[in-house]
Amino acid sequence: MPAYHSSFNGADEVRVLNGIPLLPLVTKTRGPSPYADPSLTRDAVDEALELFRANSLFRNFEIKGAGDRLLVYTLLFISQCLGKLKATMTQAEAVKVLYTLAVTNVVIPADASFPLHSLYPAVERADADQLRQYLGQVRQEVALRLVPLVYSVAGQPSQTPSKWWLCFQKRHFMGKAMA
Repeated sequence: MPAYHSSFNGADEVRVLNGIPLLPLVTKTRGPSPYADPSLTRDAVDEALELFRANSLFRNFEIKGAGDRLLVYTLLFISQCLGKLKATMTQAEAVKVLYTLAVTNVVIPADASFPLHSLYPAVERADADQLRQYLGQVRQEVALRLVPLVYSVAGQPSQTPSKWWLCFQKRHFMGKAMA
């Protein structure tokens, strides 16, 4: 069974930096993301959160477009976020921990410390700063949207994290993890 790929692979007229498309995000966080169309109900962050659990079971992933590169980055970050959560954390503590993780040390795929940097093309220095800001904005959105998902059981808010999300703490997408 093949892995699930991004529906944004065919996104036209989108600026691409380091192989990552600067897609519009439904967000209130300030950043370089283009303004999203008000009718947009599902963006790249929603897609990554939906596909995380299924794709984390795969060891191989064939990149079919720029949208897949953003999906890979986001899946690796979600895995890193889950690794920071503990079963005894409250939802408020989780928000603080994940926000801190999202805004500190934003690694871009061009950095040597990124686990899959060989899958991404080189980036110019001027573009690297804009990409770092965009990925920082994506990371903040992931952190904001992940906490309500993890802290819900059968669609109802919960005080403890869901075991069905925490079971993916040790499972990494493609066997790789962000440092």
